[in-house]
Amino acid sequence: MNVERWLIRQEPQWLELEQLLNRAETEGIQSLSAREICRLSQLYRLVSADLARAKTRRLGSSIINYLQGLTLRGYSQVYQGQRSQDWRKIWWFLQRGFPAVVQQTWGYTAFALGVFLVAAAIAWWYGWRDRQFLELVVPSDILSLVEEEGKLWMGSIVGVEPLASSAIMTNNLSVAFATLAGGILGGLGTLYILWNNGLHIGAIAALVAQNNLEYPFWAFVSPHGALELPAIFLAGAAGLLLGQAILLPGRYRRFSALKRNGALAAQLMFGIVPLLVIAGVIEGFWSPNPLIPNSVKYLSGLGLLAALGFYFAWPLERSPTGEGK
Repeated sequence: MNVERWLIRQEPQWLELEQLLNRAETEGIQSLSAREICRLSQLYRLVSADLARAKTRRLGSSIINYLQGLTLRGYSQVYQGQRSQDWRKIWWFLQRGFPAVVQQTWGYTAFALGVFLVAAAIAWWYGWRDRQFLELVVPSDILSLVEEEGKLWMGSIVGVEPLASSAIMTNNLSVAFATLAGGILGGLGTLYILWNNGLHIGAIAALVAQNNLEYPFWAFVSPHGALELPAIFLAGAAGLLLGQAILLPGRYRRFSALKRNGALAAQLMFGIVPLLVIAGVIEGFWSPNPLIPNSVKYLSGLGLLAALGFYFAWPLERSPTGEGK
């Protein structure tokens, strides 16, 4: 290798990288354009290779130290910038991307909601007419507590809020992912979970109404339910997307339909997780709190539901790159 010719050829690129690094370090990586960030990454890889070559050829400590300094500075900026871009993408998804996919798949969510409501209505109707049905659907300890003592069962959360909140989050997330996974069975597993949850809600609603406990019961449910129930319906939509791709791929090949619908389902689940985490915190600390008036709990539930509806209806104007659609 002709060292002088190699140095003459490579030095302009080293200087270009140094200039970009100086700007990134003084003004922040966000001061660089997308093209400049890409160029910085390319030059970083080039200089890393040049450093390895300089060490192998033993070109002298001054050149090696210079290239080593550029490599260390470049590493810091490239991977710091990558993390910054990752967080920016996450923020964009939560701000715009999640509402976009919810709007795109609203028909599946509506169908999941319909299945749940039909099951709840049937359970409500049978709950008023058939005692054996209540015994079959409602856990026996809840049934006896409500009918014999005239109490709700949420008081057990008070005093163990952190533990209860963690358990609630874990349970809700497992239900959501099971609802998604049910789509692999052609959507039948998803429909079963939605139907089963609807039956339980409807039966319990009938039970508390028969014992004049409906007002405190729905006061407890409304704050966290405003987020938790929509999240489950969205998980149902994700499962139904998978089921449709398997059973009714339409004009797509089955693999292509599964890939397309699977991407939408994954985006739905990515947005569902924070909803269920927030709902778990509310259910653990706010919903069962006896110091908070029931009227305030109802208002908070309505406020959260309205905010969620506004969020899902958010007008979509920008892409993740910041360009208009």
